[in-house]
Amino acid sequence: MERIATADRGDGLAEPGSRGSNQSGMRAHNERLVLTLVRRHGALAKAEIARTTGLSAQTVSVIMRQLEADGLLVKGDPVRGKVGQPSVPMRLAAEGAYFLGIKIGRRNEELVLIDFLGKVHGRVQRTHAYPHPEDTVSFALQALRELTDPLSAEQKARIAGLGIAMPFEMWNWARLIGVDPAEMATWQDRDIKAELAAQVPYPVYLQNDASCACGAELVLGAQDTPRDFLYFYVGYFIGGGLVLNGTLYSGRSGNAGALGSMPVPGPGGSLQLIDVASLSGIEKLMEQEGLPTQGLWGDPENWSVPPGIMDIWIADAAKGIAHAIAASASLIDFESVLIDGWIPAAVRDRLVQDVRTALARINMAGITPPEVNAGTVGPSARSLGAACLPLSERFLVDGQAFLKQG
Repeated sequence: MERIATADRGDGLAEPGSRGSNQSGMRAHNERLVLTLVRRHGALAKAEIARTTGLSAQTVSVIMRQLEADGLLVKGDPVRGKVGQPSVPMRLAAEGAYFLGIKIGRRNEELVLIDFLGKVHGRVQRTHAYPHPEDTVSFALQALRELTDPLSAEQKARIAGLGIAMPFEMWNWARLIGVDPAEMATWQDRDIKAELAAQVPYPVYLQNDASCACGAELVLGAQDTPRDFLYFYVGYFIGGGLVLNGTLYSGRSGNAGALGSMPVPGPGGSLQLIDVASLSGIEKLMEQEGLPTQGLWGDPENWSVPPGIMDIWIADAAKGIAHAIAASASLIDFESVLIDGWIPAAVRDRLVQDVRTALARINMAGITPPEVNAGTVGPSARSLGAACLPLSERFLVDGQAFLKQG
């Protein structure tokens, strides 16, 4: 039996990579396979997993007993059928593993601790004028102590790793964030991943921040998330990702889905989406009015942005995102677009509605317009996606890991 195949049973459970192997030496893959299915579909009985994966009932029983012994699965309430013994579904154990994720942003940093179900057990944030390597390492280590010191010894032993979400080539963004390039040049010679790995007792992973946000939607988002979708995350600069067949597609150079660089029409000609749909636009409009902007980078639900400024920004952002969607849909027939960001839920929902309206005004003859919906993770998608890096590496099958890590 092949290790990876596509099973289609018509009941919604089949996944890429959902066929198992009964061969010796494959237990690690099969354990990940079971955990992936339970994560995506909720509590499942052994017989259902056996039918879905093609593994023998005996193999599934052995795997699930081991996962239960390891504290990764727990029994649910028995379900009685019309005949025979009741089945006992197994679900993920919240305390089975813990994961840390840090988002290094252009205006703020955030570190979170989540459990195996993705529930946030702690969060530490701070704002800054711009990120500096020394300050970032200091913040990360202090925040790690703050979040992990209250844990028991057993809980600390179950921390599977630390993920880092940050913009790549940070030094190239200096002028765009209003910072002297000399202040950001130090990022070129620093390896934050290696520096933190040398000071923490668990593996450290690193990925682009927009990719991490998209990965959070894949791993922690709603169970009915489409298999193919385009994802936008509105941060200081807008970014996102492209998901095909349930996996983030990063392309040959790892830069696929660089939606912020998408050309869109503007008042003076062609612009990039980053110019019209980023939070930096709100910051600039507020600065022109002499208004403080630091509040933009704290809790989004506590924003204080004048309605007039918000109206201008949403109108421009919605048009830009709609054009990016139309251009993307002409190449890939994805069924859905998800929009999330470091923005209040009400602003996100309004943006989604205005994008729908703007998209309906674009001539898309010959193209099936995708549905446009709000993302389901929220403002902390980047830090939660960072925490999903070790979760994916340790506990998901290859086809479900949102990015392979080195």
